[in-house]
Amino acid sequence: MGLLTFSLNVTLDGCVDHAEGIADDETHAHFTRLMDGSGAMLWGRTTYEMMEAYWPAVARGDVDAPRAMREWALKLETKPKFVVSSTRSAFPWTNSHHLAGDLGTAVQDLKERTPRGVLVGSGRLATALDRLGLIDEYSFLVHPMIAGHGPTLYADGLPSTRRLDLISAEPLGNGAVAMHYRRAE
Repeated sequence: MGLLTFSLNVTLDGCVDHAEGIADDETHAHFTRLMDGSGAMLWGRTTYEMMEAYWPAVARGDVDAPRAMREWALKLETKPKFVVSSTRSAFPWTNSHHLAGDLGTAVQDLKERTPRGVLVGSGRLATALDRLGLIDEYSFLVHPMIAGHGPTLYADGLPSTRRLDLISAEPLGNGAVAMHYRRAE
């Protein structure tokens, strides 16, 4: 069974707005390495639609993008993408699949059939999965900035504090720090 890893960009004050953070070659290379190590991506509908609106065009070469962004886009194109949504069931982007039914059961099944693990990159979805005890690891790229606005990480709260064990902390040249934690036993 693969691990479910919550992976996201976050500012020092907890902002997870996709427009905040450093979007350079080093950041994209970091997330490409994470994706390379996993078997699938898992998103909520809102994140899927945001990604679908941009990355396929980069992969096709319709958008001029630096090499690291294009590499991310090309690998994302082939990666299995699973989407949780109660309002949409058709997901036409290459290798995209609707994950329907009971959230806990569907995600547990996805973990069991994805031995290389699953990356979840949607804040609200990750909060729901954390409430169900399904998140195994956390991989946050912490950006050296204070956004002063939301949305914020775990804005809807959790029923209890999560203790984590540090696996690694890697400073990037752009000032961000890649933090990798595992849920403490």
